[in-house]
Amino acid sequence: QLQLVESGGGLVQPGGSLRLSCAASGFTLDHYAIGWFRKAPGKEREGISCISSSGRTIQADSVKGRFTTARDNAKNTVYLQMSSLKPEDTAIYYCAEVWEYATLCAMSPRGDYWGQGTQVTVSS
Repeated sequence: QLQLVESGGGLVQPGGSLRLSCAASGFTLDHYAIGWFRKAPGKEREGISCISSSGRTIQADSVKGRFTTARDNAKNTVYLQMSSLKPEDTAIYYCAEVWEYATLCAMSPRGDYWGQGTQVTVSS
């Protein structure tokens, strides 16, 4: 089972930026597709971004143009760079292994393992 730990969340003002990290422990991420998900109170979990093992990325329409995902295999870490943050981005953010088809990642977790996540709050 892939062990992933999210970090980097915090309180930011609308229009601000934040970078989240997803670090692997005990395994290398080179051959894994990783997705970012978020869960806001009273709302269902939403897939927002993913990155394939080859580095190709997909962003949901709700965050396209504002969020980007990258990976640093040397650091065994996947990042979510968030900018132009809006109050509706407030949620707990999780990373997880996702399915990969034809070198493209999918917004669907491959397993049912979820960590603690990291809280992102966008408010003035």
